[in-house]
Amino acid sequence: MKTFSTLILCITLLFSGCSQPPNFKSTDISGADWGKGFTLTDPQGQTRRLVDFQGKALIVFFGYTQCPDVCPTTLSSMREVLGRLGDDAGRVQVIFVTLDPARDTAQVLAEYARAFHPSFIGLRGDETATAAVARDFKVFYSRHAGSTPGSYSIDHSTGSYVFDPQGRLRLLVSHGETPANIAADLKLLLAGK
Repeated sequence: MKTFSTLILCITLLFSGCSQPPNFKSTDISGADWGKGFTLTDPQGQTRRLVDFQGKALIVFFGYTQCPDVCPTTLSSMREVLGRLGDDAGRVQVIFVTLDPARDTAQVLAEYARAFHPSFIGLRGDETATAAVARDFKVFYSRHAGSTPGSYSIDHSTGSYVFDPQGRLRLLVSHGETPANIAADLKLLLAGK
């Protein structure tokens, strides 16, 4: 009987180790009841939805092309993340959603995204669609008048959202997170964690 009890204890310990959540470096937001998707347009005029990217890990970042700091540093970091992933980079898609559809035309958005990496995709909507997607992702953004007539800047949230290959929102990556940590998190998601 003692051997049977020991066997049951070993099996229980073995399976309890299997159910441990992954040790992500970024904030685990698995099961969030927001960030459910988007319906936006790519620079070629094609409507894109979250479901279009299933099978890949998806990184979604909101910003604008005239951003002086957060946007270019985030996209540069994501380029480095892909470099760290090696062959797995093809299983990851980076999406840049503009919060400034008035200035970020399809052509401007395409050139901007490609300047960081040829696989990056810029998406846009009209003002109403942009506000709806930002609201669904809990993204803050606000225009502030510039020093010259018609000029403005946009304050905005700085996190990136990561979906697993099944299309589930899993992680919130803080601005400034290291590419090594982001790549490690993506490897876990690509491995089915």
